[in-house]
Amino acid sequence: MSDLTPILKASDMPEEIQTRVFELSAVGLNKYEAEKDVAAFLKKELDQLYGPTWHVIVGKSFGSYVTHEQGFFVYYYIGAVAFLVFKSG
Repeated sequence: MSDLTPILKASDMPEEIQTRVFELSAVGLNKYEAEKDVAAFLKKELDQLYGPTWHVIVGKSFGSYVTHEQGFFVYYYIGAVAFLVFKSG
């Protein structure tokens, strides 16, 4: 994937965590081809860095309605791929 610049759609996450999520997303997209593998990689990394329980949805077409811990939600695109990342208690 050539342009890995994230386009933020919604967030209530602190900027330093959000930046790390974006960096890890780019690594995942470069490392894996399947969206499910990118999601699994990102979840594993976030669980290790910030503790459980993170949820990661990666894809080109999905709908969602989620409940999350305040301060731990971000929705963004990298290219045509959407990312929904949040933490639940």
